[in-house]
Amino acid sequence: MSKRESAKYKIDRRLGENIWGRPKSPVNKREYGPGQHGQRRKGKLSDFGLQLRAKQKLKGHYGDVSEKQFRKTYEEANRRKGDTSENLIGLLESRLDAVVYRSKFVPTIFAARQFVNHGHVNVNGKRTNIGSYRCKPGDVIEVREKSKQLVIVLESVGLAERDVPDYIEADHNKMVATFARVPGLADVPFAVQMEPNLVVEYYSR
Repeated sequence: MSKRESAKYKIDRRLGENIWGRPKSPVNKREYGPGQHGQRRKGKLSDFGLQLRAKQKLKGHYGDVSEKQFRKTYEEANRRKGDTSENLIGLLESRLDAVVYRSKFVPTIFAARQFVNHGHVNVNGKRTNIGSYRCKPGDVIEVREKSKQLVIVLESVGLAERDVPDYIEADHNKMVATFARVPGLADVPFAVQMEPNLVVEYYSR
C-alpha cells in the first residue's frame, strides 16, 4: 500500500467520517478514532474545536492541501466580493486536481493530484502538471492521448459510487471535460456535511 493510500484513510479515521463516501473507508467498519484511546467517549468540542475540525475536514477532502496553500486560498476568498465561505468552496473546486477528480477520470483526489503531476492532463490543449492550477469557466480539461487507456482511468470512469456534478460537462468517450461554471456549496456533491462558514470563523479569529 502506498504512503498516500494509508494517509488517505488516516484522515477518515481521525475525523471519524467517510469524507469521500468511499465503500473501502475503514470508518464503515470502525467509527471510532485510531490508536489505543480511539474508543474513548469524546467530550463535547469547544467552538474552536468545531472550527478546527471543519478546517481539517475540508482540507482533507481536497487531498490534505498544505496549510500554507489552504490559508492562501482562504485569503483570496476573503478578498473577493460576496460570501467568503461560498468563495472558498468555489476556489477549491476550481483546482485542476479537483476538476479531474470530479470528472471521474481518476478514483480519488489523491490519484488526481498524482495524475496531474505526472503530466497526463492538458488544459485548453496545453500540458499542465500543477494540481493547484486554477481552472476558469470554459476551460477544457483533457486526458492526454497516450494516457486514455490507463487502467486507473478506465476503471474510474466505470465506478458507480459517484456522479459527475452538473458544473462539469464530461465526455468519457473522448476523456474530455469542460469546467462549465464555478460552483457554490449547494452544488458540490460532498459525501458528508462541510461547514466552510466555520473555516472562515477559524481564520478570522
